[in-house]
Amino acid sequence: MIISILYRITRALVSVPGALLRRDTAKDAELLVLRHENAVLRRQLARPVRYEPGDRFWLAALSSLIPRCDWRRVFPVTPGTLLSWHRRLIAKRWDYSHRRRRIGRPPTAAALKRLVLRLAQGNPRWGHRRIQGELAKLGHTIAPSTVWQILHGAGVDPAPRRTGPTWREFLTAQAEGIVAADFFHVDTISGRRLYALVFLEHGTRRLHITGVTAHPTAQWALQQARNLTADLGTGMESLRFLLRDRDSKYTDAFDAVFEAEGLEVLLSAPQAPRMNAHCERVIGTIRREALDHVLVLNEGHARRVLAEYREHYNAYRPHRSRDQRPPEAPEQSPILPIGTL
Repeated sequence: MIISILYRITRALVSVPGALLRRDTAKDAELLVLRHENAVLRRQLARPVRYEPGDRFWLAALSSLIPRCDWRRVFPVTPGTLLSWHRRLIAKRWDYSHRRRRIGRPPTAAALKRLVLRLAQGNPRWGHRRIQGELAKLGHTIAPSTVWQILHGAGVDPAPRRTGPTWREFLTAQAEGIVAADFFHVDTISGRRLYALVFLEHGTRRLHITGVTAHPTAQWALQQARNLTADLGTGMESLRFLLRDRDSKYTDAFDAVFEAEGLEVLLSAPQAPRMNAHCERVIGTIRREALDHVLVLNEGHARRVLAEYREHYNAYRPHRSRDQRPPEAPEQSPILPIGTL
């Protein structure tokens, strides 16, 4: 509205010389147009010529003082462009699109979208209708088609899974009830190779190194299984699965120790370390943070080094999956006041 009023005032002011000196009006207008064009060019010598809204306003106002037949010769733009500027200026006066209300359904809240994706990722067998039903129980009103669109837009299959979960999905969903086992070797300063058996609880990331020996036999592995169940005691009640590879030292008697505690033994595929990735990674951590910096003398020395590192790992070492808390730390770490560090 203000632009339209200014435009009318400008046209009225520039038409005053035309009423007083009719003969020189067109010539003076041409000079003004050329001067303004020169100002525009000087301002934009290093880049293509661009007309700002003020330039278009001024040229459109001066066009009323110049005969239409001379527009092509005087103005640096075509008559069609000049007329389109004028139409656009008039159209803006009657444009009320910013006052219109948005049509259609309101957009879904970002927090609700994140909740839909979280439910889909944590429950791979749920389809979009099951997720919509769970959201309805939580008090979120959302249509099944909206859930379908959210999942489809995020690249998640909206239909329920018809096959079993992948190993990553299984390990993530069952982390609280899995304990994994694996062997790793330790080389002494004399080149003698020792072997250790490690157990890792997926849920708490608690580490157990049950023993070290130079001759790992099936009977020795069986005794380590018994030692672990005795050390955990009532902690075995929270475990549901034992994950191990197909090493011949794991016998039926070894599995029977855990099955007697109510655990189900899961075997990884041959030559597939990713199926026991958490245990493989903690073995790498033991090497990088302890064994690579110590010259192990003998079996007794290796046992002491690993026992000290196990104590450090469980009681003091932070872990990213536990919000930088050690495996044996409480669920909520104490908050220290500012200035105590």
